[in-house]
Amino acid sequence: MRLAYKTDDDGPVSGEAAPVRASARLERLESESVYILRELAGFERPALLFSGGKDSAVLLHLAIKAFSPQKPPFKLLHIDTGHNFPEVLAFRDLRARQTGLQLIVREVEDSIRCGTVRLSPEKSRNAAQAVTLLEAQQEFEFDALIGGARRDEERARAKERVFSHRDAFGAWRPRAQRPELWGLFNRHIGVGEHMRVFPLSNWTEADVWAYIIQERIELPSLYYAHERDVVRRDGFLFPVTSLTPAADEAAVERISVRFRTVGDITGTCPVESEAGNAEQVLAETLTATISERGATRMDDRANSAAMERRKVEGYF
Repeated sequence: MRLAYKTDDDGPVSGEAAPVRASARLERLESESVYILRELAGFERPALLFSGGKDSAVLLHLAIKAFSPQKPPFKLLHIDTGHNFPEVLAFRDLRARQTGLQLIVREVEDSIRCGTVRLSPEKSRNAAQAVTLLEAQQEFEFDALIGGARRDEERARAKERVFSHRDAFGAWRPRAQRPELWGLFNRHIGVGEHMRVFPLSNWTEADVWAYIIQERIELPSLYYAHERDVVRRDGFLFPVTSLTPAADEAAVERISVRFRTVGDITGTCPVESEAGNAEQVLAETLTATISERGATRMDDRANSAAMERRKVEGYF
């Protein structure tokens, strides 16, 4: 099944031209991402941030295409909060085995034990990943970290360069970013500095799902409709898990949901959905009025500047 979706500012594409124009858009985006990934050949120790989520799954698929028939010249890195969904971790490990790429996992729990991260037990570990990520970057001396962030996710992401310079403390400084004209990237870094590279910058959530359909990319089952116990509160559906149990007075419902993004369990909520396959998810995505982070990430909804503040502190 080939679905048409909005490809430009002219409005929805319909009729016989729709699949052709949608396919042409995906071809252009794929070509751009492959070009960016190949630019990483100029770095000595790059690593691809691979969590097992949909964006990193697409990014890994593109990286394999970019360097085929050879393996991509970088390792996989995951910063595990210790509160990730088991289904996503199992998928992460499976893809690492299938690709033959070395998977490095560093855990926020280790940073807590050594005292570089201090959190109360009930607080989300999502933002604390920035500390563990910087520790991993320094441990392995990675000079480029490749991520699946997209500009449509959140307003702070929209300011991001494709090659995003980070200082020796891993921090993002808006005024230190370089111009990126005509597809030319300034890859120079000083001692202790590194680049965060985002090959999916110009993709949208709909583009990602259309590409998943086209390339038949496998994903964790959480991205598709399934029955789950949830509690409705503040416009969110809070999943009932061992880490996020329902309060005694809470009204627990068992409904059909899916996850638009799969982050830390304590800060990620599903949305109501009957979409059991990628085509149905794409159809829902095209009618969504709230971004995936706005609809599912509690820490982003709490403060409009939350993402930008975390990025300045070294977040992905």
